Amino acid sequence: MFLDITQQKNPALLEAGVYFHQKGLIDPNTYLIDLDAVRANAANLSKEAHQQKLKLYFMTKQIGRNPLVSQAIMDAGISKAVAVDPWEAIALANHGIPIGHIGHLVQIPKNMIGRMIDLEPEQITVFSYENAKVISDIATSKGKKQNILLRMVSQGDFLYPGQKGGIHLDRMDEEVGKIERLSGVNIIGVTSFPCLSVEDNSVKPASNFKTINKAANYLRSKGYQNVQVNAPSANASKTLSLIKEHGGTQGEPGHALTGTTPLHTDERHPEIPAMVYVSEVSHKFDHQSYVFGGGFYPRSHVQRALVGHRFSEMAKAEVIPNDPGNIDYYGTLNVNESAIGDTALFAFRTQIFVTNAQVAIVTGVNNHPKIAGIYDAMGNILSNGEA
Repeated sequence: MFLDITQQKNPALLEAGVYFHQKGLIDPNTYLIDLDAVRANAANLSKEAHQQKLKLYFMTKQIGRNPLVSQAIMDAGISKAVAVDPWEAIALANHGIPIGHIGHLVQIPKNMIGRMIDLEPEQITVFSYENAKVISDIATSKGKKQNILLRMVSQGDFLYPGQKGGIHLDRMDEEVGKIERLSGVNIIGVTSFPCLSVEDNSVKPASNFKTINKAANYLRSKGYQNVQVNAPSANASKTLSLIKEHGGTQGEPGHALTGTTPLHTDERHPEIPAMVYVSEVSHKFDHQSYVFGGGFYPRSHVQRALVGHRFSEMAKAEVIPNDPGNIDYYGTLNVNESAIGDTALFAFRTQIFVTNAQVAIVTGVNNHPKIAGIYDAMGNILSNGEA
């Protein structure tokens, strides 16, 4: 999906992948992340958000909750993370990464809510009064009052399978009335996902965005001040103005940090492609080459790979997508002209935290590439790296 644009805008990252793999410094089934490129992307996002007067939280699930990359993002101006689930919040907090938002896609199990409140997140998203009540009870027992966002939904909104939930807009008056009587929570705004939709490299507000704007206006009509409108999905430097224009106050960039949103196949977006997947030819069978897997992602839209043992001589190969119903022990290339041990390079959309891949962080790809650390998919360090 991103191989061509990576060859165009960050070929040194691909070359570093071949070099490190052929030297035996990284194993196959390793994502290589360009720390300098991520830092530059984060700085660009931070600058644009400041101009648009938007608050940003950065997402780390797609980069494997990586603490080294998270620190670089913070250094570039985005100060707090959004955790996709409470386990991510714990992993990040253990590395000293402050948490801004929890509960948006994955609600918090009741016996973990106390630990999440202790992390002092700026906001927690709730899908229901029942969830808000548990948070309120636990926050009150700790002498705290927790800010919450309401996840809103209305007829016709798009919700991904496995991510459904929220307060129906036509029941908002009833639900808000009950939540307002809870002493341990404070409603500060609304959210949904996805708020922007991408089609044919163009982006527009999704119906979900209209829903949360209606919800925000309802809160304002009740006297709420500074209502937060959290509008994630396809958040990139060129879409932040669209969020602002349509009433958003918060964004949550994730894939934009590695230049891998669906928009980033277009060279006009300033983000630099910053992540490639490195594998190795394992064997050949029936005129096809098989590479070690473990890090492939069913929604990757991967199409082509580069194969070879010298970067200057690598050839493009068609990728035969894996059946998502099977384990990705191998990836399949529709090519027979390869040698066992050759490097295979991919650039596709992924979510590292649901794989068993390793993550190698590289710096200085354009002059003196160096591995700054090797991690697992959960952000735990495996090696301090090697030049």
